Amino acid sequence: MEKTILLIEDDRSISEMVGNYLTKEGFKVISAFDGEEALNKFHQSSFHLILLDLMLPKLNGMDFLKIIREKSLVPVLILSAKDGEVEKALGLGFGADDYITKPFSMIELAARVRAAIRRAIDYSNSEMIKKPDKIIVHEITLDIHNFLAEKNGKEIKLTFKEWKILKLFFMNPKRVFTKEQIYHSVWEEDYYGDENIINVHMRRLREKIEDDPSSPHYIKTLWGIGYRLGEF
Repeated sequence: MEKTILLIEDDRSISEMVGNYLTKEGFKVISAFDGEEALNKFHQSSFHLILLDLMLPKLNGMDFLKIIREKSLVPVLILSAKDGEVEKALGLGFGADDYITKPFSMIELAARVRAAIRRAIDYSNSEMIKKPDKIIVHEITLDIHNFLAEKNGKEIKLTFKEWKILKLFFMNPKRVFTKEQIYHSVWEEDYYGDENIINVHMRRLREKIEDDPSSPHYIKTLWGIGYRLGEF
């Protein structure tokens, strides 16, 4: 089955070069040259992956990403002309799956594209089963209505905050969350940069759900960025 990519890049020479190469690699590429055009095309069709430049006219790439993440988990690979860790962290934190810094090689870009699409397909075919009342990831089952967690059939004694953190990751398996986003989602309050509260809750949660908390499998740390659900 042909995989369709939405390429969002305002530099038409780069867009043409990337589009032509990926087409030769067997992908169907639909191009957009500003954020508003990209949003319209996103709503009109379904895509297997989005290649997103951050510096876009009319609607910038970060705002575009925030809008689509409210409705879709389609893989997003950021094309960035800046190599700063802050920008990378921001992009991944808002729901991007990967990034590649300009200038890049076409071979590397195609490899990143294939890897991101493959990960998305693997997730959809994985052991994770979503039901109206339960979420199952590997050995852990979350009971949504009764606020319970079990591992291999045995109840895990979680606090309500720990349970909400685990649910956040189980419900969003491809998302990377910054500490600020975790705090907003779980505590539902403004975040003032107190990382210790997140660190303590994450450590206690890992002690309860991981076989080896020092080498966690369920919740992975992306240093300098945040956390994401592990792959099984």
